[in-house]
Amino acid sequence: MDKYNIFFESHGERHSPDLPTFADWFERALEALEIISADLLYIFCSDEELLTINRDALNHDYYTDIITFDMSDEYSETQLEADMYISVDRVRENATTHNVSYESELKRVMIHGVLHLLGHTDSDTISKVAMRELESKLITL
Repeated sequence: MDKYNIFFESHGERHSPDLPTFADWFERALEALEIISADLLYIFCSDEELLTINRDALNHDYYTDIITFDMSDEYSETQLEADMYISVDRVRENATTHNVSYESELKRVMIHGVLHLLGHTDSDTISKVAMRELESKLITL
């Protein structure tokens, strides 16, 4: 496997980022997290598609911006393999709500999924704030 294999797939008329535009930033973010290798698939879809996945796979009945499926055989803090579904609708709405660009919010969501793979949680206020601070740092790389 190459050091970092990052793939994008769009369902329907959904926007996925231009890989060359995001590749340099994403590599810097993964290096900052001391990731040795990554094989990641980002699948861009609608709110409704991600809600269905959330209901079926996680038994959660609410909209979300990303769902991460760890595809690795065993846990590793340095080697990642995952499929991540991103709701483009949620990213756009969050960008507007937080008064940031679509690209900045998309970076936050993409790295959010990686942080979950590394064991970070956002299930309580303290961990949510810590995760958000790390995301903000990584977005600026």
